Order: sequence, then C-alpha cells, then structure tokens
Amino acid sequence: MKSPIPDYLNKVLDRVRDDTSGANADYIEALAKADPDKMAVAVATVDGQVYSVGDDDVEFSMQSISKAFVYALAIEDRGLSGVLAKIGVEPSGDVFNKLSLEAGSNKPMNPMINAGAITAHSLVGPPDATAEVRVARILKGMSMLAGRELKVDEAVYEAEMKDWHRNMGLGFMLKAAGIIECDPAEAVKGYIRQCSINVTVRDLAIMAGTLGNGGVHPVTGKRVIPSLSVRQVLSVMTTCGMYDAAGDWVSRVGIPAKSGVAGGIIGALPGQIGLAVFSPRLDKKGNSVRGMSMCEHLSNDMGMHMMDITQVGRATVHTKVMTIAGGVKQEGNEVEIPIFELRGAIRFAGAERFTRALVEQLAAPSEARPTHGKHHNACAIVFSLKEAYSLNDVAQKLLREDCWRVMSEGRKLVVIDPNRVLSLKGNDELEKNPPKIVKSRQEARRYIGGAGCHKVSSHSDSGVDI
Repeated sequence: MKSPIPDYLNKVLDRVRDDTSGANADYIEALAKADPDKMAVAVATVDGQVYSVGDDDVEFSMQSISKAFVYALAIEDRGLSGVLAKIGVEPSGDVFNKLSLEAGSNKPMNPMINAGAITAHSLVGPPDATAEVRVARILKGMSMLAGRELKVDEAVYEAEMKDWHRNMGLGFMLKAAGIIECDPAEAVKGYIRQCSINVTVRDLAIMAGTLGNGGVHPVTGKRVIPSLSVRQVLSVMTTCGMYDAAGDWVSRVGIPAKSGVAGGIIGALPGQIGLAVFSPRLDKKGNSVRGMSMCEHLSNDMGMHMMDITQVGRATVHTKVMTIAGGVKQEGNEVEIPIFELRGAIRFAGAERFTRALVEQLAAPSEARPTHGKHHNACAIVFSLKEAYSLNDVAQKLLREDCWRVMSEGRKLVVIDPNRVLSLKGNDELEKNPPKIVKSRQEARRYIGGAGCHKVSSHSDSGVDI
C-alpha cells in the first residue's frame, strides 16, 4: 500500500502554485537570483518518519531560521538566566533589522530580530570563545540536528558581507550598550555566517521535529537540545518567530514557527511534528508568501493549530475489581483487589483524575461522602499502566506521590508497567522501598495471593475520560 501523505502534500503544493505574488529578497544578490518558482514541503514525525515533496533536494540558506537554534545553543552554553540578562523575550512589532531595545536595560527585544540574534551568537561557547570556536560550535550543532554535515554557502556569505553595514551598526550599538562583550565585527561576521548555512526542507523538518520532540532527535533518538531550552525557544518562536506578522500567524496557523528570507519556514508542534516549507518569493514582512499559505493549509487540514482543543492528549481512568482466592497468602479466602488503570498520554489532568479516584475509593467513608471509601479496607492495590504510553513530568511526580502514600498506609502496592513508563527517581523514600513492578495482571495476582491463587471474577467499577 502506498502512503496517502505524500499525495496530500503534493495537493498542498498545487493549491499554492498559482500564487506568484511577492518577490525574492533583492538586497542579497545570491537570493535575488534564486529560482522563484522552486517550492517544497516536508513533515517529520517525532518518531522519525519524514515525508517530503516538491523541490525537496534544493539547498538554500537558513537565514533567520538559524536564530532559533543558535538561541538554544546560547541557552545551553550560558544558562537561561545568563541569556535573559542580555536578550528579552517580548515581540518588537518592528521589522527584523531595526534596532529594537528595551527601555532602561538596552537589551534587544527578542532573539528573533537581528539585534537579538547577533547577541545570541556572541553568547555561544564559553565567555572567552574565539570567533572561529563560535562558528564551529554552531555548524556542528546544526549538522547534528539535521543528521548530516551541513556547510556554509560561501557565495551567500560573501553577498551578505557586501551589505553588512546595517548589521554592523547594530553590533556597535550593542557593544556601546554593554550587551555584547566580544568584538562587534566578529559577532556580526559570525551571525552572517550562521545565516549562510545551507539546508533542504528535509533537513529543516528534522530539525523542527527535534524541537517538536522536546529536544530528542526523532531519527537517532538522542537528546541534542535540553528540554528547558526547547520550551524557551518554542515560546519565543510563538510570539516573535514571524516578526511583525507573529500575531496574524498565531491566529491563522497556530504553530510555533520561524521564517528566513531565503524562503524557508519551519514549524514545530510540541509532541507531534516538525514541518518545513520553501518558496523564495517573500511578502513585505520578509516571509515566504506561498510558504505561509502551505502552512495554513497544513494547519487547517490536519488540525495542527495549537489552540485546537481536538489536539488535547486524552487519558482514561478506569477502576476495576478483581476477586482472587486460593492463594497461600490469602489462606483460601476470597479477596477483592481494586485495580486503578491509566490509559493514553498522561498529563496533569489525567494524573489528577487518577489521584482523585484513589482518594475517593480508599478514603474512609463518611456521612458527608457516602459514595467514598468503597475499597477503604483493601489490603492490596494495583496500579495498571499497561496502556499508558507516556507520562509527562508533572504526571510522574504525582504518580510517585500516589505510590508512596498508598504504601505509607501499610497497603501492598503492585504496579503493572511492562513498558516502564513510570520512573521512581525523584522520590527518595520510594527509591529505597519501591512497589512491586510486574508486566501483567497475572503476575500481580500471583504476587498478592501467592502460590495457588486464581481469579474468581473481574468487573469494572467506573471509567472516566480526561
């Protein structure tokens, strides 16, 4: 069977093909000469599948798309607090090459405008890094993200250096304001060099997919960007990535994104995909005309808008009761064992509902809450995570606390977790005295009841979708 996804992506290209509005960036000779009719689109899933159509083998310079990834490198090298001391996070509302500084601090408004990007470049590597060290660090980081060795387009670099005066002006102003500490000429040259790195839409989709995958490379499975850096980068991309068109972009497309004047745009939807589009004709704000249309089609057709409530990860909480008998530990008596099941992608809402079910079922009954306490006297409890395929950080913390509290009441706890989605790290008491972890309900039954134990019956108490 042939996948329908490439066919769909080709239809997206066909929808925008007749739009010949806009024009190539004319202030950079190499970009002005690019074929304006080239276009491509690529999508990378967080588990490493890449789909691309159109002119997906055409290389073009990253330009301002590089700003997002260099910002991540700066955070990794200098720490978030160190970067925030030099660069703000507020939308400027100005064109990308304007000197937009915060009143009082003189910090660039954000890292997605040129002044902020030059500052971010200066923060890559250790404080005493040379210009060569910074550029090598950036090129290596970009290559790791793309999964292949990337190179600088020397023709683009030389063309941009012929018209570097405005960026040099920004560099000297930043130096005078005490924002950058290195030679401003070196910072600007390095910034122009990072913008001249060549990529394809497939490269960019994988790079964006790494952001969408929380910093873990979707193909290699290796962490290449710290999760805190990813959160910061995606936040700034959301509000500032499309320059003074950011508000309109968030409203219509709703995907954290970054554009470049060579005609590329990347988008990263957390937990789902990375995407990239390419078409050289730009609008007056410096964004690819057909690229923006492609992204809008993808968002609308595939439900990718981050404010679309259909995207919310669903979790299901079920309470079941298993009656066992015949085990040596139960002395032949029938015993009811409550099983609390979690299914799906578990975030705070799902973990909270799971915790609430525990409280309701295990708390002592009272006149005020007559429906509570159904399993108040249960000596053993089973948590089933067999069909839970992910737990985010807050869900992990909450479930660890649930485990510890159940066990601290003197109850026997068994966790069915064949895929080991629950981590016990972070709770010292739980690490010292962990619950029994098993792979199946049968193992849980044998552990609780002992040799000779068998199931008498099993029925569902409740089920709630979150």
